[in-house]
Amino acid sequence: MLFLSWRDLAHPHAGGSEVFVDDLIEGLRARGHTAALVCGGPVGHRPYPALSAGGTYDQYLRAPFVARRFRHWDLLVDVVNGFPYFSPLWWRGPVLCFFHHVHGEQWARHFPGPVAATGDFVERRVIPRLYRRTQFGALSPSTSACLQELGVPRDRIHLVHVGIDTSLAEHPVAESDEPTFVVLGRLAPNKGVDRVLDAWASVQPAVGGRLLVIGEGPQRAELEARRVPGVEFLGHVSHERKLELLGSAWLLVHGAYHEGWCIAVTEAAALATPALAYDANGVRDSVADGLTGELVRTESEMVRAWVALARDHRRRARMGNAARLRSRAFSRDRSVEEFLSAARATVRARR
Repeated sequence: MLFLSWRDLAHPHAGGSEVFVDDLIEGLRARGHTAALVCGGPVGHRPYPALSAGGTYDQYLRAPFVARRFRHWDLLVDVVNGFPYFSPLWWRGPVLCFFHHVHGEQWARHFPGPVAATGDFVERRVIPRLYRRTQFGALSPSTSACLQELGVPRDRIHLVHVGIDTSLAEHPVAESDEPTFVVLGRLAPNKGVDRVLDAWASVQPAVGGRLLVIGEGPQRAELEARRVPGVEFLGHVSHERKLELLGSAWLLVHGAYHEGWCIAVTEAAALATPALAYDANGVRDSVADGLTGELVRTESEMVRAWVALARDHRRRARMGNAARLRSRAFSRDRSVEEFLSAARATVRARR
C-alpha cells in the first residue's frame, strides 16, 4: 500500500495527520503488509520506504513520477490535506481517498483569496467528480457527514477512527494541587489558541493557577507577545513530560472550530483528564459532551464552563474517569483493522 500525504513526521510543522499515517503504516507492517510513503520533504529515516516528492506545492506535480516505482502495488491511499493528488488521473489501480476533515469555510477563514477560492472549488466541485468511482476513508462521523454534503454516497465512505496507545490508560496520574490547565497542539490560527487565551484572561482572576501551552507553530511569537498572566509556553516537550503534564492537568482546553478528530483530547482522556472545547466538527466526536468533557459554542460559554469545572472537583473526577474508560475503545489495533476493511472494500470495488 502506497500512501501519498502532505508531510512526513520529520517536517517541522508535522501534526496529528502525520502521526496518524505513521501509526497506520507501522500497524500494517506489523500485520505483514508492505507500505510506503511519498510526501513533501523533509523526510526522516523510517523503517519503511519514505520518499520526498518535493516541497509544499510542487509535490503535487512530482508525486506521480515518484510513485511510478510502486505502480504494481495493490492500493494507493490519496490522503487529502486540503488538496488531493488527483490520483485517478494517473494511477491505474485501486485508490482510497482519505479525508481527515473537509475544509469548507476554513478556506476563506485561513487562506488568501486566490488560494481559498481554488481550494474551495477543488473540494466542492472537482473531488466529487474526479473520485466518483473511488472509495473514501473518513476519520470521524463529522468528516463522513461533510463528505456526504459534498455528494459522496454514504456507502462509499468508511470510518477509520484515530487510535492511541491504550496502555496510556494504565499510566499513573495525580491531579495537581494548583489549578493547572493544558493546551496541546500546533500553534497555528486554525487551532484557536488565541481564543483560549482570550477566555483565560477572564478565567484566571476567578480560579488562579496556570495555563500551560505545549507545542510549537507559526503563531507562537504572536501569542507569547500578548503576555497573558498565568500562561507558560513550553514548546515541544518529551513524551514522558507530556504524559506527566496531561495527567496532572485539571482540564485540557481546546480552541479549534474545526477538526477531523482531536487526538490531544483522546490522549488526555487516557490520562483521566477531561476536555473543555468548542462544539465543532471532529471535536464533538472525540468529546462525549457532559460525560468526558464539556462542549461550548461561544467564548462567554467557555469562560463560564471553565470556571464552573475548575470549582467542581467531584464533577471533574467523574468526567476524568469516564474519559479514561472511553479512551480504551480507540486503540491503534482498531484503527488498523478499520483501515484494512476500507482497503479491502476499495480493492473489491475495482474488480
